[in-house]
Amino acid sequence: MIAPRLIVGLGNPGGEYADTRHNAGFWFVDRLARDLKASLTPQGKFFGRVARVDELWLLQPTTFMNRSGQAVAALARFYKIAADEILVIHDELDLPPGAIRLKQGGGNGGHNGLKDIQAQLSTPDFWRLRLGIGHPGERNEVIDYVLKAPRREEQDLIDRALDRCLLAWPKLGAGDYATAQQQLHVKTV
Repeated sequence: MIAPRLIVGLGNPGGEYADTRHNAGFWFVDRLARDLKASLTPQGKFFGRVARVDELWLLQPTTFMNRSGQAVAALARFYKIAADEILVIHDELDLPPGAIRLKQGGGNGGHNGLKDIQAQLSTPDFWRLRLGIGHPGERNEVIDYVLKAPRREEQDLIDRALDRCLLAWPKLGAGDYATAQQQLHVKTV
């Protein structure tokens, strides 16, 4: 088991994006930081808000989503963190609100944040915690959809998923991804 050394929540900076579906990764890192009693502070050289808890780094890039890799690569290179020691939390259109999937590697599914991280790290082999936000149904509506707040019932499902992720944190934090997957990959109603 390889424990993660860098937890990255994806989102867009700025108050106008705070409650949008695209910021689900930020929501998780905010909650995890609170649980770990860590304070995220701006770090210019890492292009993000950063916190450290022992050997674990938390990161919210302050670049826009499509430049997330700049922040991830800067911190990972500086602290010599390998791709398989990175866990990226992001919104996932291909999962319904409330669904969670944990996996290592794979494609980017058109997600610009993942695309840039893969390019900057020169590998797709980091871990991903995919938080379902649902799909608008039409491809040409995706950009508008991810940059809007979820409906109340969707937000409730996403919040419950975030709670489940925090319950699974001891396994995630220890690198016991197989057990974490069993906890997280439950059917949602």
